[in-house]
Amino acid sequence: MQSQDAPRAFRQYLDSLKLAGVTHLPIGVAPEVENVAVEAAPAATSPKPQNRSTPVSQSLQTPPQTRTEPKPAPVSTPVPTTIPMTAPSTAACQLSREERIQQLTDTAATVAACMRCPQLASKRKQTVFGVGNPEASIMFIGEAPGADEDRLGEPFVGRAGQLLNRIIGACKLTREDIYICNILRCRPPGNRNPTPIEAAQCREFLDTQIRVVDPDYIVCWGSVAAQNLLDTTDSVGRMRKKFFNYGRAKVTCTYHPSYLLRNESAKKEVWEDMKWLFQDMGIDLAQK
Repeated sequence: MQSQDAPRAFRQYLDSLKLAGVTHLPIGVAPEVENVAVEAAPAATSPKPQNRSTPVSQSLQTPPQTRTEPKPAPVSTPVPTTIPMTAPSTAACQLSREERIQQLTDTAATVAACMRCPQLASKRKQTVFGVGNPEASIMFIGEAPGADEDRLGEPFVGRAGQLLNRIIGACKLTREDIYICNILRCRPPGNRNPTPIEAAQCREFLDTQIRVVDPDYIVCWGSVAAQNLLDTTDSVGRMRKKFFNYGRAKVTCTYHPSYLLRNESAKKEVWEDMKWLFQDMGIDLAQK
């Protein structure tokens, strides 16, 4: 066979292999083209496949270039804009009265310097932390300070607070017997409701108060307090005269005193809520 006929003979040899069902040739084992004749095509039996092989259809082509697949871009995890909400431990608080006072005092100092909510911090006169018995069995939670609270630094001291004092007195208690605080510790501009982010930013301080005071009962005054503490969208009307759990405390909800100033008829419902709550404590408020 002439040397110029070798490529044609080699191609014909590969074509005959394909017709015989051969799909791969061992790498590095090329046939001697000069000794191959078209008439001497191999039998239809395929050779035993090797571990490393080259497809017949690629043997006359330029070896493929190694292509490096681009690495996928890293997926970034969004940074949360709020502080996670966690209920206090269900274990009863073992702190002494002095230890509770000290922890509440330290937390109040932290709150006084807090700048987590720039809009609130820039407009407040002072923060409103909480007041009352550090060992109280009952904790009252409102929504946020108003103008009077912002001025005096104490929760529930305006008109709504005066009505709350009368409710407390009707329950045969004083403000010093309970612990009172709010969802927020800064006054929102125009007395608007707290935003979810503001409530979350302040949640750490609320949970500290609940953990340290360790009340048996929590009363949420109004929908803002109830919905933020219990992470719900239910109305106060649907949550009245029901107990919910937060830590080890029993939580109940009723209308905010400011709502009662606008809706006199709701005062009767709040009184019914108080009697129902104290009945669970073993106290009958209907008795004189």
